[in-house]
Amino acid sequence: MVNWDEIKQNYIDHNGDVVLKDFAAEHGVRYSTLRSRKNRDKWDDQINVATRNATQQHRATRKQQKKKNKENIDRAVRHVMENPKLNDKQRLFCLYYSKSFNATRSYQKAYGCSYESALRAGPELLGKIGVKEEITRLKEQRYAMALLKPEDIFQKYMDIAFADITDYLSFGQKKIPVSEGEDGEPVVVKVNTVDFRESSEVDGTLIGEIKQGKDGASIKLPDRMKALQWLTDHMSMATEGQRAKIDKLRAEADKAKAESATVDPPTINITPLERDKDDG
Repeated sequence: MVNWDEIKQNYIDHNGDVVLKDFAAEHGVRYSTLRSRKNRDKWDDQINVATRNATQQHRATRKQQKKKNKENIDRAVRHVMENPKLNDKQRLFCLYYSKSFNATRSYQKAYGCSYESALRAGPELLGKIGVKEEITRLKEQRYAMALLKPEDIFQKYMDIAFADITDYLSFGQKKIPVSEGEDGEPVVVKVNTVDFRESSEVDGTLIGEIKQGKDGASIKLPDRMKALQWLTDHMSMATEGQRAKIDKLRAEADKAKAESATVDPPTINITPLERDKDDG
């Protein structure tokens, strides 16, 4: 005996996204009978009602969560701003740091100073007793107060562990004319080049250090090995998607390592200027 209630529920569960002839064959009923039943009992109308109710419920839940998050964040901000041990800029520093974990960038935002000044002063302020206590308190509350979810923290360490230096700069070689040869043709040399990307194009919170010296600028990313160890120790915080991504990245790294181990690495000598023999 055909169980039309079950067939109808199956249709609704699929949101009507089925090929009706195939659906009829799957349930062992005639296509014309199924189509007649579907239209007579208005299955599609019931799908629309169920979808609308689910959408409304989802919106209501999101609205409640946003309200709760705002209340929690407002409470955290109020606590920081009322802390008598800190001045206004120190309070701002604490709030910025609780979300980015970047002392230099947080100091720069709070104090409105240059990156070079913040590079030294940020870590120093981070060690100040009152500031340290406030940041510790914020860290302890970040899960419940939705300032930072566990998966957000996990993602930050993933970003550090798998950061690619080419996200921040491009490097290579190019030919430039330096003089004119005896035959009137330009003398061309190869030079090594490093070009930084614009700050608006990169995630500055993943940069550990930038230096500008007499020999040029340099960039340093945070310690990847420490980040990888942290990820290993805190896998319980990861979402299923994050775990899958880590497994994939590790598998790719192991494969690349195995392939490189079978080939003797070439010896490469790089000099600042190398005359292009072809262009003699």
